[in-house]
Amino acid sequence: MSPVKVTMLLADYAQVMDGKLTVVGGGWSMTGPDPIPFGIALLVLVPWDQANRSHVMRLELVDADGAQVVLDGDDGEESPVVFFDDIEFEVGRPAGVKPGTPLDLPLAINSAPLPLEPGRYEWRLTIDGESDADWRLAFTVRD
Repeated sequence: MSPVKVTMLLADYAQVMDGKLTVVGGGWSMTGPDPIPFGIALLVLVPWDQANRSHVMRLELVDADGAQVVLDGDDGEESPVVFFDDIEFEVGRPAGVKPGTPLDLPLAINSAPLPLEPGRYEWRLTIDGESDADWRLAFTVRD
């Protein structure tokens, strides 16, 4: 099987419309010290031979030591910061597309501000339990 390719970008805001990503204020890697809302733009390129199959995606926030970031929830319970918590997706093959063409899956996540301590963090994506160095999106929260 050919590998899935992913491009990830931190932004002020991201949106998917008509199968395309719109990114506003994209490409930053430093924030803070005050928490701000943010977006994550993802473009997943699914190989032709993996179309019409179910895949599972997970996007979680880890700290500089690789430990999962846990924050207090609205209910007072601590919970890990995870988007796409084992979400299933499937990309179909559109009519008329040449065999072998990678298939686009644009995704956008927008979040309220997260109360993170100063330090280095990383969004880590896994697909079907696999990860890749390119599927990591690091950023720093300033003092």
